[in-house]
Amino acid sequence: MRFFGSKGQKPGWFCVNLLPDRVDVCHVLAAGKERPEILLCDSYRKEGGDVETLGRLRRELNLDRHRCTTLLRSGAYQIVQVEAPNVPAEEARIAVRWSLKDLIDYPVEAATIDAVFIPPAEGAAGRAQQMLAVAAKNEVIAASVKPFNDADIALEVIDIPELAQRNVAQRLEPPGRALALLAFDEHGGLLTFTCGGELYQHRRIDISLASFAGASPEARSGLYDRLVLELQRSLDHFDRQFRNIAVAKVMVTPVPGAEDMREHLAANLDVPVALVHLSEMFDFPHIPELHDEARQAQCLQLIGAALREDAGA
Repeated sequence: MRFFGSKGQKPGWFCVNLLPDRVDVCHVLAAGKERPEILLCDSYRKEGGDVETLGRLRRELNLDRHRCTTLLRSGAYQIVQVEAPNVPAEEARIAVRWSLKDLIDYPVEAATIDAVFIPPAEGAAGRAQQMLAVAAKNEVIAASVKPFNDADIALEVIDIPELAQRNVAQRLEPPGRALALLAFDEHGGLLTFTCGGELYQHRRIDISLASFAGASPEARSGLYDRLVLELQRSLDHFDRQFRNIAVAKVMVTPVPGAEDMREHLAANLDVPVALVHLSEMFDFPHIPELHDEARQAQCLQLIGAALREDAGA
């Protein structure tokens, strides 16, 4: 969601996420690189208030000389699938606002809205093209932006986790086939279906990264069974909606006991299951902690938000 304009002076994007107890920061250089390089991926403890902490990071990391983005938290926005308005594509993002009038629980005039197209299914001639519209209350956007403005950090883009995860997924997709990517963090699980770098479907799963930590073998087995059910339902729904696109595999970010989970999922699903390893997609020679699987899972969407190749990404 592009809301504000700034002219970056240095290459690469910074994603800066303001959290209750810390600020997560990632800097990725992707333009012109076959394998994007993660130049920075770190968490900084808050010292003072939000503005004071962001101001310190602006000075230490020269954030005022880079393009910056941040992620809205889950629950701060809604994603709604709607028919694309019958207008030229360049006008659709504006016109889609009125399609949401009866689909969100507050006045559409009080919403900031953006949208992306879902590529039409093969043989869908005569059917209206679909869009994924993202809506957030203006007051939520204003509250998200205010501490950055007060710290003299110009946000060029506000992103959402689903689209940030798509940026990573497109690096894993086999040509012409879809990928299901399931990522866990402290907030829960996020499942995305992508193909050709486009987001087709998404859903939240109420299982967090912490659910696996310290769980007994019996408890983990129960979590795996829940995941099988959730994944199978989602795979079936995707197949019904997009029969011409085969899901090549399911990829899952590492969790405690990751290989046991992968084996359980693979034994109970009809598609291959593999674990995500950031080292297969990115270079990060100066960030050894990213080889830690728990840290990879925690930072996946942060990295994805910074994985933008230019101002028009």
